[in-house]
Amino acid sequence: MQSRFDRKTFAREIAKTPLTQNQIRGFWASWLGWALDGMDSFIYALVMVPALTELLPRVRIPSSAANIGYYGGLLFALFLIGWGLSLLWGPIADRFGRVRTLALTVLCYSLFTFLGAVAASVWQLAAFRLLAGIGIGGEWSMGGTFVAEEWPEDRRKMAAGYLHTGYYVGFFLAAIANYLIGSRYGWRAMFALGGAPALLVGFIRYGVAEPQRWKKKMDQISAVILSEAKDRRPERGWTMGRAFLSLFSRQFRRRTLLNATYLLVSITGLWAGSVYVPAAIGNLAVRQGLAASATSLASYGTMLLSVGTILGCLVLPPLAERLGRRRTLGFYFLLMFVFILLAFGYVFYLLDHALAWFMLCLFFLGFGGANFAMYTLWLPEQYPTECRASAFAFATSAGRFVGAGITFLVGAGVSHFGTIGTPVALTSIAFAIGLLLLPFGEETRGQPLPL
Repeated sequence: MQSRFDRKTFAREIAKTPLTQNQIRGFWASWLGWALDGMDSFIYALVMVPALTELLPRVRIPSSAANIGYYGGLLFALFLIGWGLSLLWGPIADRFGRVRTLALTVLCYSLFTFLGAVAASVWQLAAFRLLAGIGIGGEWSMGGTFVAEEWPEDRRKMAAGYLHTGYYVGFFLAAIANYLIGSRYGWRAMFALGGAPALLVGFIRYGVAEPQRWKKKMDQISAVILSEAKDRRPERGWTMGRAFLSLFSRQFRRRTLLNATYLLVSITGLWAGSVYVPAAIGNLAVRQGLAASATSLASYGTMLLSVGTILGCLVLPPLAERLGRRRTLGFYFLLMFVFILLAFGYVFYLLDHALAWFMLCLFFLGFGGANFAMYTLWLPEQYPTECRASAFAFATSAGRFVGAGITFLVGAGVSHFGTIGTPVALTSIAFAIGLLLLPFGEETRGQPLPL
């Protein structure tokens, strides 16, 4: 029985629809954009301590550990506000196209990450991080929407998992860059490196065509408008406003609000957990007499976190097909709940071998962090073409405004308690809430992508 099942599975795999050149180029453009997006976003976590150590005294603020934790959280909260503002890209993409908007998002985050290299004060760096967040937040929704619409149905789900590995490959690249460049040339060189993704824009703009599904939908809408005009019932064409407002129609309102809430849960735990990982490793290294190796150990920890998440992304699509979308996301939420609480609430305070145990927890924390890949697979399945990018952008961005406040509270908690562990451990509560809300989500297993 097992051998017959294996032969059938293999036959299905080799019989999958061949990919066109545009599908291949578009996937790699989206994947590279997402990888470099991940690198740019995690650069800040890696260079937060040295950057604020230099910049805080310039505005007459002592660069104490408490102040670095407080202002580090503040700047990250501003970054999340920028990511929240990236919901504006969705209606633009629904009106003018996925590929054009994708290129603009990459250009945006590249430019403002690069400008971080010339920041003369902590407030200039804060402004650049806010603006970079607008571009970084938009790339995910544009790339995810493009791949969902352009790839054939029998390959689309695995493509979601493959695509999301890019973001954590970006974490891996940031860790390597910090080891090779940041440790030698300083934090400004890391931000300068963050401008490199701008080179990808030309390839995206001229090497990739818009998805046929989106083109056909826009043609259909245009035909309806022309028909109405002939009947003297003219109506305005498909606009950005109509794309956005349709998310809150009776048909989609509930799922839109739930999806945004699930993303808020993910944002609260993952960002609060990952942004303080390098600082936590540095703290543990100092306690164990390894201060000279703190930067290298932070890079190793980031790589371990990334490896765990990449594996989690690859496992997620087949798991979602077997268990369903809600149960699979619940499994990843449970991992995040357990290992944030364990790593930051218990292991961080161990007297012996804390660093080794913390590193072990990072792998499982990384695997659970792949819960973000579920949204790349699940969100496009819940909305039609004319508002899909708006839905993706809103769900992945709106919760970041609240997430910014929570991240700020975590930074304030670090300042108040004088420790990273307890405030970050408390973010695990968000995943418990998420587990309670998952049964109300829209289950789409076995359903094709809506037209």
